[in-house]
Amino acid sequence: MKKSLLLLLSIVLLISCNSIKRHNSQVNNPISVQKLKKDVDFAYQKLQKFQPALYWYISKEKLDFKFDSLKTTITKPLTSYEFYTKITPVLNEIRQGHLAVFPNSKMYSKKETKEIIKKGMGPFSQFEFMMFDNHLYVAKNNSIDSTIVIGSQIVSIDSVSTDKLLKEYRKLITSDGFNTTFYQHQLPKKFSTFYVYENGVKDSLLYEFKYNDSIKKVWITRKKVAETKSTIKDSVVKKQTKEEKKKIALANKKKSLYNSKNGYDPLKKEFQRSLRFIEKDSSVAVLKIKSFSIGNFEPFYKEVFKRIKDNKSNTLILDLRDNPGGRLSEINLLYSFVADSSIAFVDKSEVASKTSFFKRDYFGGGLAINFAKTLAYPFYASYVYLKVKKEDGKYYFASSENKAKPLLENRFKGKMYVLIDGGSFSASSIISSNLKGSGRATFVGEETGGAYNGTVAGQMPTVELPNSKVKIRVGLMKIAAHFKTDEEGHGIRPDIEIIPTLEDKISGNDPEMNWILENIKQNDLDAK
Repeated sequence: MKKSLLLLLSIVLLISCNSIKRHNSQVNNPISVQKLKKDVDFAYQKLQKFQPALYWYISKEKLDFKFDSLKTTITKPLTSYEFYTKITPVLNEIRQGHLAVFPNSKMYSKKETKEIIKKGMGPFSQFEFMMFDNHLYVAKNNSIDSTIVIGSQIVSIDSVSTDKLLKEYRKLITSDGFNTTFYQHQLPKKFSTFYVYENGVKDSLLYEFKYNDSIKKVWITRKKVAETKSTIKDSVVKKQTKEEKKKIALANKKKSLYNSKNGYDPLKKEFQRSLRFIEKDSSVAVLKIKSFSIGNFEPFYKEVFKRIKDNKSNTLILDLRDNPGGRLSEINLLYSFVADSSIAFVDKSEVASKTSFFKRDYFGGGLAINFAKTLAYPFYASYVYLKVKKEDGKYYFASSENKAKPLLENRFKGKMYVLIDGGSFSASSIISSNLKGSGRATFVGEETGGAYNGTVAGQMPTVELPNSKVKIRVGLMKIAAHFKTDEEGHGIRPDIEIIPTLEDKISGNDPEMNWILENIKQNDLDAK
């Protein structure tokens, strides 16, 4: 039996290794002109089939022309990455921020991945970046070189100008519609990803930094991450009693529940949801939501708004800056705790056809999970097919988010401010649309990265092009908040526009929050 298992494992590993080798051999092989043109047609056909509101921001005639023009520019064989850099700007003409393109990049075996991890933190992972005036700066330094100060401009990487790289990588992302604030927030986060797509994984990089008038070049190599290993000094290990085991299990359960409630992100090692009071009398509450995608949110909001009510807070500051979005169910619940009237939170979602959802990434997981999903698929397919209805020549999917929720017991009724910026995207923009449209809050900051009138997202499967193996993530649902604006293609504009300077970021100054606190004080004085 053991020999059979070992033989089976060996066969699986051999197949896996051969598959990786075969994949990697294709990555840098030029693909014929004919095959690449077929991929262009294939991509457009799939978008027409699955993506609703494809011509929201560009006419069919113009998009047809863009795809036809793309084919005429393909005059010689290209690698997958080269083709990726040509097709992505065309797809970005659709102007949907959730539409993403991924090149056919190198795969690593489990052994290779372990070896890379063992070498330590890569030369990109040791920094966080920010952008100002189309230049790249250090936002956080985790390298061993403490002389690299926050706010240092990154002039070049491996002797290639970062300004040039930013200009090229800018073509590879898009916002919802026509706004420009999204790029300043998104591009620094995507910079390392784009660089690796182009140049592969590096163990070291030559950075050129500029701070004030001083310029220096520094090699940043992989940084060993400190490992904590448990050591056993005594040969005899103390055996835990039943009571001790029970106590440890209970503590672990409490910690797990707390982490889930507050949306703990193990990669970033931070909570995504938090509440604090910034006045001694707790009159001002600050609710910071970094994303709407992690953990069990319902107990958090129930607890938070009870605390706000118990503390008699009369002002709530909702901080949605750099919040990329997440779940509709979470923002719908949050809205029900702050709204002054009950509305259907979002419209019924437009979809391309009755069978659109058949394309979603339904399968995934282990062998047993996929087996169960296979058995359940006919029921799933029947359910989504029947849920899609045709109205006025278009198809719509209805959900619980399309029904008005009752106003909740501990909802907040006081003065409300919302902090937004170009990093406020997707779900952050949807809840902002309703808060702005209803006049519920004063908005401070800069225009959101997500559009006021909705986005194409929801289910987002990937489509692989047959020859280049480039992957395209396609949104299947047009999701729009209840409130709309006549201005198409822009985000939620702030009532008070305040854009932090580079100096603000370096010093940790928060001019948006400062304005709100001063406004609260002034309002209190005026009321006396």
